[in-house]
Amino acid sequence: MTLLLLAGTLEARQIAKALAAKGVSAVASLSGGAREVDPLAVTTRLGGFGGATGFRDYLHDKGITAVLDATHPFAERITLRTERICADLDLPYCQVLRPPWVPETGDRWVTLNREEDAADHIPEGATVFLTTGRDTLERFGNLARRHLIVRRLDPAVRPFPLPNGEFLVGTPPFSVEEEKELFQRLGVDWLVVKNAGGEAPRSKLIAARELGLPVAVLARPPSSDGSRVETVAEALDWVDRL
Repeated sequence: MTLLLLAGTLEARQIAKALAAKGVSAVASLSGGAREVDPLAVTTRLGGFGGATGFRDYLHDKGITAVLDATHPFAERITLRTERICADLDLPYCQVLRPPWVPETGDRWVTLNREEDAADHIPEGATVFLTTGRDTLERFGNLARRHLIVRRLDPAVRPFPLPNGEFLVGTPPFSVEEEKELFQRLGVDWLVVKNAGGEAPRSKLIAARELGLPVAVLARPPSSDGSRVETVAEALDWVDRL
């Protein structure tokens, strides 16, 4: 067996470490990017596959016999393409999808089905802290007359794409107290997040709750009916059963 692990999450890093310890033949794939990426415990490739045709060719050329998809919960395009191609090629496929966050007592959440809906809830004059990533930032273009702050991992090489915002560089993990101090120092009125789930990113939600800040939560894209697990342990059990 040669397993392809689509990586980019903490779960993928943990799975790669466990696969290496088990001696499983595996290749991890990372989309890459401007910032340096710490190496995973198995052979790792960086960059895209060149679309659906390139992905099919890669699976064939490398003798991949199963695919474990541990990409981000919002990597909808990659997940749907991968699942479809694996089904066409009769390759075992499984997605590792961590549970979404759910509101707790004291949370002030509104759910967004798309980024553009934020303007229906966030008043003009508000300072908005966005943690939804820079790739979809322009979808918040209708948040005029609000001040937007977008946290990113590395310094920006291009100016902020909207006239009413700025980038802020920060390296996770962030504690609840660090997030609270940051929100208070910046005068944040609203927090906007993707419902990515996971424990480490939850600190910003706890900070918002303790400060009484409203949070706009972008709902996950619809999931498919394909094979799916929620935890690293379940993913490794799936590999063991192959």
